[in-house]
Amino acid sequence: MTDELDRRLTRQGQERKQQLLEQASRLFAERGYAETRVIDIVHAAGVAKGLFYWYFENKEAVFRELVEMSRQQMRQNQALAIDPTASPLVRIRQGAEASIVFMSEHRRLYSMFDLESLDPKLTALLRQGGDVHAHDTAHHIRQGIEQGEIRDEDPLMLAWGIVGAVSSYSHLHRTGRLEGPLEEIAAFAGRFVVYTLAASDDVARDACAAPGAGLAARS
Repeated sequence: MTDELDRRLTRQGQERKQQLLEQASRLFAERGYAETRVIDIVHAAGVAKGLFYWYFENKEAVFRELVEMSRQQMRQNQALAIDPTASPLVRIRQGAEASIVFMSEHRRLYSMFDLESLDPKLTALLRQGGDVHAHDTAHHIRQGIEQGEIRDEDPLMLAWGIVGAVSSYSHLHRTGRLEGPLEEIAAFAGRFVVYTLAASDDVARDACAAPGAGLAARS
């Protein structure tokens, strides 16, 4: 009986914490981080202020957890979308497509990150996600260079170019400056990435002919 009660309390606790995170994300996106107070978050979540401090040390801890949560979820989606048996160039393309799909489906969260990217106190937290994405991509690029399908340039420099392209296409779609079905925008970005990296047009065409990632990223 005690184990069952512990499990129920744990589930309820996780639901409360998630509720606080969701309301904080909404308020940060609507008002900005600086203008959102802890009391605003607890009122929006409908919980006592003391419960907030049971889960979080302060407002920055909430922001940090939102950033880390989004980073982990994106990496999980990328892993689901990427075919581990495919060539490095195809894997990079699938990852790029999955990233754009994920960021679109979590646009409120990423709009909040856009808004706070200029705050010096929060910049370091936000940069960590880009660093992880770049180093993950550079790993695939090194393999592609070794196999002769990606042109021989500095892998990390190429990876930062891919991260920048994916972020830009996602931001343009999120802000309404790129219109059209999400899958088409993700597929275009994937092709752009492939032709940017490929050692030849023939290699690029083969990589673009492989299955995409748009729908897999949603599963």
